[in-house]
Amino acid sequence: MTQDPLAASITKMLPRARTELAELVAFRSVADEDVSPRSESEQAAEWIAGALSAEEFQDVRVIDMPDGWQSVYGHLPGPPDAPTVLLYAHFDVQPPLDEHAWTTPPFTLAERGGRWYGRGAADCKGAVLMHLLALRALKAHGGIPVNVKMIVDGSEEQGTGGLERCARDDPGLLAADAVLIGDAGNLRHGVPTVTTALRGITMVRVQVETLRADLHSGQFGGVAPDALTALLKIINSLVDEDGSARVDGLPEDGRWWGQEYPEGDFRTDAGLLDGVRLTGDGTVGDRLWARPSVGVMGIDCPAVGAATPTIHARARAALSLRIPPGQDAWTATELMIAHIEKHTPWGARVSVEPLGQAEPFRADPFGPAYRAMAAAMGTAYPGRTMHVAGFGGGIPLAGALAELCPRAEILLLGLNEPEARIHAVDESVSVEELRRLATAEAHFLRAYPAEAGC
Repeated sequence: MTQDPLAASITKMLPRARTELAELVAFRSVADEDVSPRSESEQAAEWIAGALSAEEFQDVRVIDMPDGWQSVYGHLPGPPDAPTVLLYAHFDVQPPLDEHAWTTPPFTLAERGGRWYGRGAADCKGAVLMHLLALRALKAHGGIPVNVKMIVDGSEEQGTGGLERCARDDPGLLAADAVLIGDAGNLRHGVPTVTTALRGITMVRVQVETLRADLHSGQFGGVAPDALTALLKIINSLVDEDGSARVDGLPEDGRWWGQEYPEGDFRTDAGLLDGVRLTGDGTVGDRLWARPSVGVMGIDCPAVGAATPTIHARARAALSLRIPPGQDAWTATELMIAHIEKHTPWGARVSVEPLGQAEPFRADPFGPAYRAMAAAMGTAYPGRTMHVAGFGGGIPLAGALAELCPRAEILLLGLNEPEARIHAVDESVSVEELRRLATAEAHFLRAYPAEAGC
């Protein structure tokens, strides 16, 4: 069999990509000054701007966003009358959690068993390299046959909407015929997948107060209301006995229409312990991609090691609500706040502060860009057919672009397959998936103009 020249070039470029990804992972670019200095994100932005300039992108700029963080933009002109493709990734990352729990330091790229480990290696700094590898391969084999725009977000993980507001203020900045968002992932390692549905998210901070100060439980327990217990009762009201989300007024009976996620595969991918049941009802696809879910992101309360028999005067939690396509994030936020206020026990004082949100998204997977990607995936993954799936997380820009550029086809793919363990300890990217997806992207960019009739 004749070797694919694009794939061969990308394979040769992988050592350079590893060096570059190591440099990018080294920036502790968490878009939260309580976790990382702002300078780390600013240096990451400058690194990406330099990488785009080195690839001969024009109009390269670091954009100061309305939420106080930065994104990086560049434009690579193609042939006259060629279609425009927007490439997206983000360079901000989740906090590393317990750094001592990592096998190797989270901001030092390490290689084990065909994977590169580090915070952001898959989500989503690896996608920056995926895009660059595809473009470099095309340059080595005749040039890039489309106009390319590239935007790399600096605050996607925070849900603060900076890039979305930039796009609304300047709709032409990110306008394109097709959009490749590199922040999703294959259903499983080696199974080529394009994501067509995303749940949105709303996040809130809840504070409950019942007393002027903490009390001794021996003197006052059983009569004085405990704020932490009140908070736990609020959280309990947000989920049914089977674990399904139960927010008053929010529909929770959606049905997933696309590729199903077998329960056995899900149990393996999620790492469920023996005997632990899945939550909710319906198929895994229904629960994961078509229905809401409630999560507890964190609770401020005494640690067990320092606990005393105390009645707590106040307690606080950060909660998230995942919102399926077809529902509105603002409406869901209002319903969640109303639910919390209604279900606060004992007349306790409660305040709810919205922290951020992103709208859900659904794509039409039947246009020329999807046809071109299906063929490209078939080349990069010989003998495999492209799957169409949902993704349980949200990508704020997808919904904004669907609104601003309704004729653009939006495709979500990327390196976040289950083994990548994004947002968790020991996040990693599969080198093989990076190679294959960069190859698929290169073939897509080559084939898309003809498929689109240009």
